[in-house]
Amino acid sequence: MSIWELLLAFVVVVLMLVALLANVLVLMCFLYSADIRKQVPGLFILNLTFCNLLMAVSSMPLTLAGIIYKSQPAGDQVCHAVGFLETFLTTNSMLSMAALSIDRWIAVVFPLSYHSKMRYRDAALILSYTWLHSASFPIVAASLSWVGFHHLYASCTLYNKRPEDRTQFVIFTGVFHALSFLLSLVVLCFTYLKVLKVARFHCKRIDVITMQTLVLLVDIHPSVRERCLEEQRRRRQRATKKISTFIGTFILCFAPYVITRLVELSSVVHINSHWGIISKCLAYSKAVSDPFVYSLLRHQYKKTWKDIINKILKRSSINSSALAGESHNRNLPPLNE
Repeated sequence: MSIWELLLAFVVVVLMLVALLANVLVLMCFLYSADIRKQVPGLFILNLTFCNLLMAVSSMPLTLAGIIYKSQPAGDQVCHAVGFLETFLTTNSMLSMAALSIDRWIAVVFPLSYHSKMRYRDAALILSYTWLHSASFPIVAASLSWVGFHHLYASCTLYNKRPEDRTQFVIFTGVFHALSFLLSLVVLCFTYLKVLKVARFHCKRIDVITMQTLVLLVDIHPSVRERCLEEQRRRRQRATKKISTFIGTFILCFAPYVITRLVELSSVVHINSHWGIISKCLAYSKAVSDPFVYSLLRHQYKKTWKDIINKILKRSSINSSALAGESHNRNLPPLNE
């Protein structure tokens, strides 16, 4: 193996381990906290978490083996199953992110009617659509034998080995990425930009009230005034940073891989195999970033993790105290001596 292949294999191992750990943490928070389970977005986050976990235990290990052995790492049936699952999970995770953005849009733009427009039944219907949508493309690809080991990405994925099916495969690939990546990106941009517009409007209203208050309080200390103005600037930047993170991570992780898949269809452009694997690793990195972007860095999940850690530490301290007391009692002499 060359130094590049060793480095890429190491990257895949790191992505796989971090994705497993981070998504398991999200799942533990979901199971522990009743408040998180009651929230409608929790269903979308749970679906996204399961997609990321399955990706980490199915597609990533075979890609690692493909990089090491430079050939198909398993039998045809296993590779076809993993390729089917990889296509399904990637599409499902994209649509889950779009569903989360729709939920935030309704919550921010229509706050008074949110509970009537986004109920558990509505979330279940959206998830049903994402599953049907995500399953339709790999079913078509599997029925036409367009799933297999692709050396350019060292993974089991969409792949056409028959030259006579080139035109049909090009059309299928274009429609697939248009209705998965592009559709999700359009929904993300539309909904989050609407959310940002509302957030900026509320920030302006708060800024006006803050400035009027500062003008009336002529005797206020300069340090207090400066802290108010600093909080004002942070408030304006907070929503922009969050929305930029949501859209930016989606584009950064998926766009290179999707563009590479589309450019690959052209026989004129030659794509380096190292870049093919790098673009695949970027797509895998979404399974690593999602737990932090959508869950673990939020206040509610932080609080849940503190409760879990405190409960574990309290239980361990009680157990250690009990063991110490039992050991002390064993060392005491009998009463009749």
